[in-house]
Amino acid sequence: MSIEQMTPYAREWAGRLERCQPDPLHTTLVAPRDIPDLFHSCVYEDNNSPAAISGDGCTCKQTWTDPEYGLPVVAKHFRTVSGNIETWKYLSYAPLDLRAEDKFSSLIVDPQGMFWIRTEAGVLSLLPQGQSRGYGVGYGGGGPSEFARYVQKLIESDGQDMGVCNGYADDSKLDPAILAWAQSKAANRRQELTLTDLRKIQQG
Repeated sequence: MSIEQMTPYAREWAGRLERCQPDPLHTTLVAPRDIPDLFHSCVYEDNNSPAAISGDGCTCKQTWTDPEYGLPVVAKHFRTVSGNIETWKYLSYAPLDLRAEDKFSSLIVDPQGMFWIRTEAGVLSLLPQGQSRGYGVGYGGGGPSEFARYVQKLIESDGQDMGVCNGYADDSKLDPAILAWAQSKAANRRQELTLTDLRKIQQG
């Protein structure tokens, strides 16, 4: 999972991350040749770091953890020597499920192609997602179908089942109203949807 656009939701998520030393899980988020970079300081910490460029620019890779779900995060920092360009790119994993004690509050569509879920306690999480099972909205194809499948499961379980959809279910079993919405422009905007909102979509 790659987060490059710092939307309000992405900033909320990033704001709770805690800096930590690299561990084996962090190494799985970067290419093998980049593993040594995880141990280099940021230019803001050491302007003589191997990641520093002329004592002002930076190409470090910082390691963090999400304290809520224990997931590893690698933040790729890029800063030009002049400082006129500075970006952060976050790499992490989406969970396969939330915690047993978590209660569903809302499903979030972020217009930058990100999907989130919020618990009744207010905790924000990346939407649970299986490997090679990406979500999408606003077009025909596998992404919206996968998202519609997740929405349908949420509704049918009354928000109790927030884990990934197991197996490749037959698209013919998808609720046509939910699928049509997931493929429409109406879905492709920033919105935070409660179970009541999702049921209204299903009702058409």
